[in-house]
Formats: sequence, C-alpha cells, structure tokens
Amino acid sequence: MKLILRVFFFFAISTKLFSQTAIPAGKIIYLDSSWVESTEDNYKYIRIVEEYYSEKKSYIIKEYYKSKALKTIGASSDKDIIKRQGQFVYYYENGNKKSTVNYLDNKKTGKEFNWYENGNIQSEFEYYTDKNNETNYKLNNYWNDKKEQKIISGNGDMEYKDKFIEEAGRVKDGLRDGIWKGKSLKSKYSFSENHQNGKLVSGVSIDSLHIEHPYTTIEQRPTPQKGIKSFYSYVAKSIIIPADARNVTGKIYMTFIVDRDGTLVDPKILKGVGYGIDESVLNVIKNSKKWNPGLKRGIPERAFYSLPITITKNGR
Repeated sequence: MKLILRVFFFFAISTKLFSQTAIPAGKIIYLDSSWVESTEDNYKYIRIVEEYYSEKKSYIIKEYYKSKALKTIGASSDKDIIKRQGQFVYYYENGNKKSTVNYLDNKKTGKEFNWYENGNIQSEFEYYTDKNNETNYKLNNYWNDKKEQKIISGNGDMEYKDKFIEEAGRVKDGLRDGIWKGKSLKSKYSFSENHQNGKLVSGVSIDSLHIEHPYTTIEQRPTPQKGIKSFYSYVAKSIIIPADARNVTGKIYMTFIVDRDGTLVDPKILKGVGYGIDESVLNVIKNSKKWNPGLKRGIPERAFYSLPITITKNGR
C-alpha cells in the first residue's frame, strides 16, 4: 500500500452546524467549546454540511449555536475539512451580524467588516497578498463601543478589547506602528511589541510567573522535532494494513492537538475507511514522539492539526 499524506494546520480552531429545517442529504456534526467534534449529549455548536452525500465543487456550511440561532453561513470546497470559498457571514447569538469576510482558497481576501453585538459598526479591514504570497491586512477604519471613530482612513490611535485580548497602539497607513502593549485575558500574560510599518521588530511577553518570553513572530506553528518530512515517513511506515484490507482505497480525515508540552493528544477520526486501518492510524499518532509546541507571543499554546491520509493501491 502507498500512503499519500497532506497536512493542513489550524491555530484557530474548526466550526459547527445545526439546521432548524432538516435537509435529507445534509450531515450534522456536533462540536464542543473548542470546536472539536463531540456528541449529541455534549456539544456547544452544530455544523451542517448541506448535500454532504452529493459530489459537488462546493458545499453550503451552516453553523448554529446550541440555542439553534444561526452562527455562520458560507461555502466550502471540501465537505470534510472546511476550506472556505467566497463570502462567510458570522452572527451573534442575538441574531445581529458579527462580521462579513471574503475567502479565496481558505485565505481572507478583500474587505472584512465587523460589528458590535448591539449592531453598531466596529471596523473595516482590507486583506491582500504580499510579494511572499503571505496574507496581510490593513485596518482602514475603526470605531470604539461609544461609536467614536478612532481610526480614519488607516490612521489613528486604537484601543481594542474582547474576551480574549486587550491591546493598544498606533496605526499608520493601516498598519501597526511603534509600541503596542496589551495582555491575553485567556492565557494570563502581558506583552509589549515594537512594530515598524506593520512589521513586528521585537516583542516580549511576561507570563503569570513573571517569566519573560522574547519573540519576533506572533504565532509560530508546532513542528515535529525531526522535521515534517520525517513525520510523514513515520506515519506512512507505521500504519498497519490488515491482510484482508490490501485492496482498500480511500481517504482518512483525522485531527489531533499538539499540547503545550509538544505531546500529540486527542486524536480523532472524522472520516475513516474501516477494516482496522482507522484504529492503526490512531495508534500511530498516540505513539508519536513529542513535537516542538506552537507558540503565541513566545508562550507555548495548544494547536489543532488536521491530517488527511489518502490510501491507494501500490503502483496503481
């Protein structure tokens, strides 16, 4: 058997769906508070992939709060792993629009608009691809919760706060400039950063134990200690194909979390091929050596990975 692997990384975590009007050909997926697939007895969100059992170029994705209020609607080019295409609209649980975002090949593009929960406008961003083919953005306009416009045509001083973070600094020509300070309300650390024309020059975080963590990249993805190619080779060589499954072909979709200490935890099969192969894949991930953990502002952070594995007949 030949195993072809492709890895897709996610720091922001998945989505879920629920439908008030049942769609016969749709698939319902229950998700917990971390957007990890759960059960009907323990979930916070529901995702519905409409016409899941049809072969199409794109699928309508709807996500719902547990209250059955619509949370997200958009289209994905893949029915098993969300690959956003076109406009996505996000809603607060009270029904007010939260944001509209455009995607191309799962990357933000064009303009994004955000609103406060009471319906007042909050911000206008503009996403673009730079010369390194990386997605960057400019902040064109920003209003605080008192409806005062603080960023006008890309210039001004900004103070921002949500349930995860609070930060403040200057915006020049749509880009961060100078010293920005803030703190993570979730991970309990403070930080100070120096930006020049939208580029991070340096930063330092101070955690709850008053330990300093210098950094030059805000987010750093977790990586296998011997490199991603070595990990591919390990997975391909370690999966055991039972004798009665030598002719089985198909694609396995699985996820796992890289914990703060680099351990791979919570491996789950989203879609398998059966014949004992799925169980073998889970064991391979459980027995994998530790990775270098993902970092957020220099501090280790749990990261979500999605791993599709395509199984084909050898030589065919």
